[in-house]
Order: sequence, then C-alpha cells, then structure tokens
Amino acid sequence: MVHIPASRRTFLTLTGALAGAVAAAPLLASPRATAAAAAVGLDDPAKKEIAMKLVSSAENSSLDWKAQYKYIEDIGDGRGYTAGIIGFCSGTGDMLDLVELYADRKPGNVLAKYLPALRAVDGTDSHTGLDPNYPRDWRKAAQDTAFQQAQNDERDRVYFNPAVKQGKTDGLRTLGQFIYYDAIVMHGDGTDATSFRNIRGRALNRAKPPARGGDETAYLNAFLDARVWAMKQEEAHSDTSRVDTAQRVFLRKGNLDLDPPLDWKVYGDSYHLD
Repeated sequence: MVHIPASRRTFLTLTGALAGAVAAAPLLASPRATAAAAAVGLDDPAKKEIAMKLVSSAENSSLDWKAQYKYIEDIGDGRGYTAGIIGFCSGTGDMLDLVELYADRKPGNVLAKYLPALRAVDGTDSHTGLDPNYPRDWRKAAQDTAFQQAQNDERDRVYFNPAVKQGKTDGLRTLGQFIYYDAIVMHGDGTDATSFRNIRGRALNRAKPPARGGDETAYLNAFLDARVWAMKQEEAHSDTSRVDTAQRVFLRKGNLDLDPPLDWKVYGDSYHLD
C-alpha cells in the first residue's frame, strides 16, 4: 500500500476540543436547514460507505478502507506513527485514546503494554518506548474484530459524528457534510488557524450557509476556498487535488446529495463508484 504524506492533517492535540467546536455558536435552523437535516445525510449507511471510500482514496490511495485497519508507518510529518482507518497519530492524542479504549474493552491486549509510552510521546514525533515492535503488534491487533470496532468507534466519535452534526446544523446536505468530514480528518479541530473551526470561520466571513438563509453551493465554494488556503499553509498538505479534482467536481455538477455514480481524481489517480 502506498500512503501519501500530503494527505496528513495538521498537528493537533485534540480530543475534547472537537466536541467544543461543534457545540460553539449554535445556529437557529431555518426551514431549509430543518428539511436538509431530515433528509438522507452522510450518516445513512450507504452514504457513509461512500465517505469512507472517498477519504481512503486520498489517505491511502485505495477504495478498500477496511484494508487500512492494519496500516501503520511514520510518514515523516512530525506526528510520529500514523495508523489505522483514519490515520490515528501517536503524536496527536487520537492514537492514545484509541488504544486506551481498546484496553478498556479488552484488557491485556497486545497493544496495552504500550500505553505508558504512548502517553509519554503524545505531542511529539518520538518513537521512544514504541520501537521496534509496535508496528508489528499494531498489525497483529488489527486482526482482532474488537480493535477494528474500536477504530470505527473512535473515528465516529472524534471525526465523523461531529462533522455530520455541524453540517446538519449549518443546513448542509450530504456533500457538504462530507466536505466537513474530510476537512476534520485532515486538519483536526484545534485552535490553530488551519483547524476545522477556523476554516469554517473563514467561510462564514464570505458566505452564509443554508441555515442562515444562504445559498448552499456558494457557501460550500467559500468553505473549499478556505480549505485550500489552509492546506497550502503546510508543505505536507500542499497538494490540494482531494479538493480540486474531487470535491469541487461533485459541487460543480450540483451533486449536493453525493449520489453515485461518482468519478474523481486524487494525486492524479482516477476513481469511480457506481
């Protein structure tokens, strides 16, 4: 599997911050926003499967997102080990939360012994206490359905559910909810200028979302403009094709419900979903 460093999110120290961002500045839902929230959203199982494949095409150059439970490597982006279906990082707190959850559900598992080291390296790119066997043991753990479920649950708790919730609050349909999700996956939701909350803030300065009576396409274009700006602030993210030749393509076609068939490109590679 080829993993492309350009797809990594900005360094963050999450987890509680994301929930706070989603709750911040609640919006009064307009009738249009209420209707959008009631419609099929990204949390519909079929739409969620599409979202997983879209993100995997950018994060792992593959539509087979379930093959990524075992993925682990240090891609040299200052975040330590990057691993699993959403790129949990040893330097950004989300990998620690994941392994703690796995240990709570299955005490004595093969990764539990690394918890002290994961706590020590959080916020750094260090491998101290993890090398040489952590990658091997991660791949072993990935064969356990309990660990796979833990990855699914942490992905949903930290990234997917908050993105969908905020998207629905803003009156966005399925494509907009996915655009939020992909942004949170890459950038996290810390307090830095390139975090999801500040990307959204830049967009709100230029356009109104449907929940505030704005045009959905105009708002999403403003959000994607802000997202591209954020990506270009860091060399590791400077390839913006996951926006330019994927999300923009869907938006230009007016596919606000993210309905298949879908055709897009990331890093020059072409993908298709029926």
